[in-house]
Amino acid sequence: MLRSDVQFESEGATLRGWFYKPASLPPHPVVVMAHGTTATISMVTDRYAESLVETGFAALLYDHRNFGASAGEPRQQINPWIQARGYRDAVSYALSRDDVDPTRIALWGDSYSAMQAIVVAAADRRVRAVVAQLPTCGSEPPRFDTSDALFERLCQTLEGGDVRPTAESTTGPMPVVSSDQIGTPSLLKPIQAFRWFIEYGGRPGSRWQNLVTRVIPPTPVPFAAQLAAPYLQADLLMMVAPDDEMVHCNAAVARSTFDAVASYKEYREIEGGHFGLLYHPGELFDRATAIQRDFLVRRLVRGPTAGS
Repeated sequence: MLRSDVQFESEGATLRGWFYKPASLPPHPVVVMAHGTTATISMVTDRYAESLVETGFAALLYDHRNFGASAGEPRQQINPWIQARGYRDAVSYALSRDDVDPTRIALWGDSYSAMQAIVVAAADRRVRAVVAQLPTCGSEPPRFDTSDALFERLCQTLEGGDVRPTAESTTGPMPVVSSDQIGTPSLLKPIQAFRWFIEYGGRPGSRWQNLVTRVIPPTPVPFAAQLAAPYLQADLLMMVAPDDEMVHCNAAVARSTFDAVASYKEYREIEGGHFGLLYHPGELFDRATAIQRDFLVRRLVRGPTAGS
């Protein structure tokens, strides 16, 4: 396994990360990977990448714009549209490499980035498969009906629409996590979030900061996996925790999003809440990686069987 530093441009900023090569001869199928809310590339996602590379995949893992090693201003600001464009530009970078098989591109996301991976893959037909781990599909069912017109507007906004924030659409700056929601409220409220971020973000070299501003720009359509799900043509593996403690990762809403997908799909439940499979080494981590490797090998390496 060989890991090298890489960088590519997105929305006027340089995004930085790592490219992993397997021992097999190129061109390789590649998995494009980004972490969830504010987390950085060394906070367990690199372990998922290593697991995939051991199975014969290349992996492109990068920090979202404004976070970690990546450039971009304002620092620590999350904008789902901007992060989704980062995924799109990461795919373009991967396809520019002669050691990548352009017909075998997968996206991997966890939590907030899993939602983004579903949306990007629906809009970008270069993507063949998606691993959506504990996706942020919402706290309650959407209050809109999907339609060709709404999806087209979503694609247009993703491609180049105005996604600038307003004061009314901005939350923060505030801590990402806190053990005292009364005295110091944070964006992510469960104590499990505090424990994981403080442990993994506190490790030397993580570049994680306990600070975030979240923006939801006033766009013509919301950034929502539910809008994109019926139009997804890539194969989908969705992994959901029935006991997920994050309010916007409601398992019932994730299931309804999954049910709307018409392409090949697999739904797997895994216990441990939202953060159980982000601890490495661990039984849940091993179980999650085994499921993901099996799915990607069957769908990207061996190829679908007749009728599937």
